[in-house]
Amino acid sequence: MSATATRSETREMARRRTSPVGRATRDALAVTWRNLIAYKRVPQLVVFSTIQPVIFVLMFRYVFGGAINTPGVPYVDFLMPGIFVQTTVFGSLAAAIGLATDLKSGLLERFRSLPMARSAVLAGRTMADTTRNVFVVLLMAGVGFLVGFRIHSNVFAFAFALVLVVLFGYVMSWIFATLGLAVGDPETAQAAAFPALAPLVFASSAFVPVSSMPGWLQVWARNQPVSVTVEAVRDLVLGRPATGHVLGALAWAAGILIVFAPLAVRRYRRAV
Repeated sequence: MSATATRSETREMARRRTSPVGRATRDALAVTWRNLIAYKRVPQLVVFSTIQPVIFVLMFRYVFGGAINTPGVPYVDFLMPGIFVQTTVFGSLAAAIGLATDLKSGLLERFRSLPMARSAVLAGRTMADTTRNVFVVLLMAGVGFLVGFRIHSNVFAFAFALVLVVLFGYVMSWIFATLGLAVGDPETAQAAAFPALAPLVFASSAFVPVSSMPGWLQVWARNQPVSVTVEAVRDLVLGRPATGHVLGALAWAAGILIVFAPLAVRRYRRAV
């Protein structure tokens, strides 16, 4: 009993000697690992989260590809940047469902009672989703190469494009983290996410050229964050001048993070 107490006291003393930033980082990594273990224990979560983007690749490549005109660019090369971004946007929905589940089960209240950084729960959730997105994006790249996708620039530009995709998925996780904490129920969070996902993903340049849309829709489709990020990735992959769209994508990512990270923290404090 005394040995257990001594170990606990030793851990507490070591924690106190660590800087606040170091403690917050360690706590966030612990929560990240806790969320990643769920994928390890329930591998179906990863399997089914990858089936949908694979279906999108095959469906658009072989069913709709012949009907969509992309002058000067093979449709599969036009499509894959949109699939990459769409995959991470849909993947960020896990933040809403996961946090709503933890809130409904009372786990977040238990976290709050522990001697841990308040930021760790949200940071760990978004970091876990980002880790999953890295795996899924690499898988999508492999599927794309199998169906004819080719890089027209170089490996460094392609690697940067994938980093941009993962970054966008990370900032989108903060939007859905805010949503999940606001509704507090996993089923409601999933239902509430679709009205936000649909105009972002489907009214974008991810799958079809913006020029094929009605004029009134083109204004939105050309300038919204998904389209700007898709065009940045597309420029990097196709070897086109990419500076403008890359800066636009980074600006959108920074803007979303600046707005929704504080909102998510505020909702978390109110929820628990």
